[in-house]
Amino acid sequence: MTGAGRRSQTQEMVNMIILGIETSCDETAAAVVADGRRILSSVVSSQIDIHHPYGGVVPELASRKHIEAIVPVTTEALSKANLDLGQIDGIAVTQGPGLVGALLVGFSFAKGLARVLDIPWQGVNHLEGHLHSVFLGDDPPPIPFAALLASGGHTSIYRVSGVTRFEVLGQTRDDAAGEAFDKVSKMLGLGYPGGGVIGRLAGRGGPERIRFPRAYLDRDRFDFSFSGLKTAVNQYIQRHSEDLADRMADIAAGFQEAVVDVLVEKLFRAAETTGCRHIAVVGGVAANGRLRERLAREGALKGLSVYIPPLDLCGDNAAMIAAIGYHHLWEGRASGMSEDVYSRYKRP
Repeated sequence: MTGAGRRSQTQEMVNMIILGIETSCDETAAAVVADGRRILSSVVSSQIDIHHPYGGVVPELASRKHIEAIVPVTTEALSKANLDLGQIDGIAVTQGPGLVGALLVGFSFAKGLARVLDIPWQGVNHLEGHLHSVFLGDDPPPIPFAALLASGGHTSIYRVSGVTRFEVLGQTRDDAAGEAFDKVSKMLGLGYPGGGVIGRLAGRGGPERIRFPRAYLDRDRFDFSFSGLKTAVNQYIQRHSEDLADRMADIAAGFQEAVVDVLVEKLFRAAETTGCRHIAVVGGVAANGRLRERLAREGALKGLSVYIPPLDLCGDNAAMIAAIGYHHLWEGRASGMSEDVYSRYKRP
């Protein structure tokens, strides 16, 4: 008998235990979350060492490593939660967007596991998972709030009006913020991933010594563009190749400041335009120290509350997938066996 059969319907939903699976890019992750809030376990197996020599994620390698890791990672997540498969009430898995081969590993695994266990399962929008990660902190934001999602593949602003209700206000027209960090890191010969190394190097430089362009596009809208900034950095590097070593910290600081300026201005303007007194920042770029510093300062100046998930929930993880999957199942949605993954952005 499944966990669902052991409870009354109301008690079952309140105490539902969800197994989350995430394989959208280069992390194989599994987590167990109870009642949509309590993280019983969260395990992430990173592939950074595999992709570092190539300066970015190699899709075929990522898929193969997910195949190797998916069972051990899931087993570890269950073990850390002190549960077995018979105690899982539902499964949530990333359905997209992401690398198709990588997504298929987790999606097929979750679909097959749900079929064997005869429990409901839900394919989850990866971006929706990131947006929901802020609800897993000790002090979740009141609804409604304006949210910036900044990661390696996506940069968007949303108005969040419910735990499963998000309105897209603007998004990047080309490179995502995290992608720009990775590409500039590669230009400077610093390797992959670029977010952490650029942030550390920028801490030794002066953000105003080299001023790179800010692309605000239409100031009345909330779209982003970072391709021009990336090109400007590349051109500066080419012009100063002979003494590049002496300029690297200032280049990193100037680039980082250009990205942060645009992210902060767009987010706070979106909050003002939509009448939100609370803002949130989610995704891998939310771990950037300079961005956090500027958000805290601007929030204090403008009287807005700022919410950021714990560092371990900023990057790709399965806890956020399990948590948002819980709410979809609570609201009566469940995926069917004919469903498939999708690679491109799909509005949550």
